[in-house]
Amino acid sequence: MNRKKMLAGLLLILSPFGVFAQKTANNVPSNGKIVSKELARPKLVVGIVVDQMRWDFLYRYYDRYTNNGFKRLVQQGFSCENTFLPYTPAITACGHACVYTGSVPALHGILGNNWYSRDLNRRVYCVEDTTVQTVGTDTKDGLMSPRNMLTNTIGDELRIATNFKSKVVGIALKDRGAILPAGHAANAAFWYDGERGAFITSTYYMNDLPAFAKEFNAQKWPEKYLSTPWSTLYPINTYTQSTADDVAWEGKFKGEKTSTFPHDLSKSTNMEDLCSTPFGNTYTLEFAKKALDFYQLGKGDVTDMLNVSLSSTDYVGHQFGPNSIETEDTYLRLDKDLGAFFDYLDAKVGKGNYTLFLTADHGVQNIAAFNKEHGIPAGVWNQSAFTKAINEAAKKEFGISDAILTIQNYQVYMNYKAIEQAGKKLEQVKAFIHPLMKQQVGIANVIDEERWGDAPLIEPIRSMALNGYNTQRSGDFMLFLQPGWSYGGATGANHGVWNPYDTHIPLVWMGWGIKQGGSTNRTTYMTDIASTVAALLHIQMPNGAVGHAIEEVKK
Repeated sequence: MNRKKMLAGLLLILSPFGVFAQKTANNVPSNGKIVSKELARPKLVVGIVVDQMRWDFLYRYYDRYTNNGFKRLVQQGFSCENTFLPYTPAITACGHACVYTGSVPALHGILGNNWYSRDLNRRVYCVEDTTVQTVGTDTKDGLMSPRNMLTNTIGDELRIATNFKSKVVGIALKDRGAILPAGHAANAAFWYDGERGAFITSTYYMNDLPAFAKEFNAQKWPEKYLSTPWSTLYPINTYTQSTADDVAWEGKFKGEKTSTFPHDLSKSTNMEDLCSTPFGNTYTLEFAKKALDFYQLGKGDVTDMLNVSLSSTDYVGHQFGPNSIETEDTYLRLDKDLGAFFDYLDAKVGKGNYTLFLTADHGVQNIAAFNKEHGIPAGVWNQSAFTKAINEAAKKEFGISDAILTIQNYQVYMNYKAIEQAGKKLEQVKAFIHPLMKQQVGIANVIDEERWGDAPLIEPIRSMALNGYNTQRSGDFMLFLQPGWSYGGATGANHGVWNPYDTHIPLVWMGWGIKQGGSTNRTTYMTDIASTVAALLHIQMPNGAVGHAIEEVKK
């Protein structure tokens, strides 16, 4: 063998991508230099997204948390205390896509849970896919896939890096919370069919439910959870971080006369109600344990990935608001559920053999009525009244019927067909309604999305708005509400805007390769998560990633 061939062979052996075996963290010294022929990697990466978890929830109930859940994360892991969404709107589908793609709506194309398609002349759901079929029930809740997401994910890159030996699985009550994190090349994604009270999937992933899923569904856990009234975990008088139990701005379950505890759902025939209780999170994590065992995640020669989204925190938050006893109880119960899940990972994969991160897809605003009671500026923006006012003005000025076609994700879509039929130019109509929109109640600013150079926006709002604008899918104007204002009704909470209450999220790392008991107050972003996982695994970051590895978290 000549010298060049010998050198090439040696380089192949020593190459970080030549071998994908797992070694303990001791093989990677603190200086980061590799001292083993085999590159050290964890057996499993676990991503947990707590839907609607505002950053302060990590500490608001801290004294009441057990030592095994959120406290374990903070004490044994590393917390990025100032992590933000780098885009607006702060909506579920966008957040789940961003965490795992490391990208923003401008690139990955997930503008919201829905957006308006001019090509199809209708609203599009983020993970809809009519080319697939439901697997697990006979409903249409399974006509879903990740095809609307334009970039790939860190799970996709992990599969590519191991020549598709790594297994990637996504699980959530919400279809978008399971599908978007799992990515395009995932082995499986499972979500909840509230009509049937069962986990399902689609033919994008498989043609039949695995045996473990069928067995789990056959146990009818939703019915069992709902058969017992939801009462507080601890005596209700100990919930001192929350408002009174009976306030006017909280929503009610169907059939309830008040929004107070206990919530008796035993007569409910709608298994969707499970989602609006903390037991939806319990149910999700129990299913995740079964999936971990079935797919033997963390048991092979390469790194696997399990992505779990906990959706019930969002359902509860929307119905009762972030200052309710219901929300406090949900987080106290979730803390115990997480502790049990971490213990399960320790037992099945091995403590120190997996890398785990916990974050959120967005935060949440205080309910406007709550703010007003305490003298804090707030209001509820009426989208219908806004649309009606602008359309009536355009009708009077130009004779155009419905100049605004629709508003999605705080983006205004103009009615091109109606404007053309009235014999008017789009720019002429836009120039007329632009200042009128700024004058409407609750509006702080309105930006023409084709004239960013003229947009009077300060940072970071300007960058966040640009990151949320997709050339093919966005509307003609982007709306910005006054601080404290939200879209919605008289009861319940909402989210979606650029403000810190909607965009400041937790990000805590724990396990293999992670510095223990540390934190950073440096500003980091949701887009940094995928790049950090890529750096830890020594694989390529997703193909639309714009984030950077968070160096401080590494051991």
